[in-house]
Amino acid sequence: MSSRCCSRTACKQPPVYTLTYVYRDSTAVLGPLAAYVEPHCYDLCAKHAERLTVPRGWDVVRLPGDPVQQSVDDLEALANAVREVSQQQRQRPAVEPVGQGVEVGRRRHLRMVRSAPAEPKPPTETAGRQPTT
Repeated sequence: MSSRCCSRTACKQPPVYTLTYVYRDSTAVLGPLAAYVEPHCYDLCAKHAERLTVPRGWDVVRLPGDPVQQSVDDLEALANAVREVSQQQRQRPAVEPVGQGVEVGRRRHLRMVRSAPAEPKPPTETAGRQPTT
C-alpha cells in the first residue's frame, strides 16, 4: 500500500501521473508516476491530470502510456538501454579536451582544474654554431 497521495490540496486520491516543469523551455511534462518522490515533481490523480492547465504560452507534453497497464517488457527494454549506454561510457577511453586542464576535484558547481603538463619541446640544434661577440 502506497502512502502517496495526489499533490492537489485536499485530494486524497492515489496518484497515477507525475508532473514536472521545465522552466527553461516553458513546458510542463506529464508522464507515468515516478518510482520515487522527487522534490520538484508533483504526483497527480487521473482526474487532476486530465484537467491540467498551464500558464499562457506554455506547452504541455503528455507522455504516452498508462502506468497501470505498462508492460514489464517495456520496463526491461528501458533498463537494458540504460545498461548499454552505461557500459559504452565505461569502455570509452577518457580523452582530455585540447587546451583544457585536468579536473582534480569538484565541490558543488565549482571544479578544481590542474593545468595539463606541457608537451616537451624538441631540443634546438646549437652544435656547430659559434657564439657571436
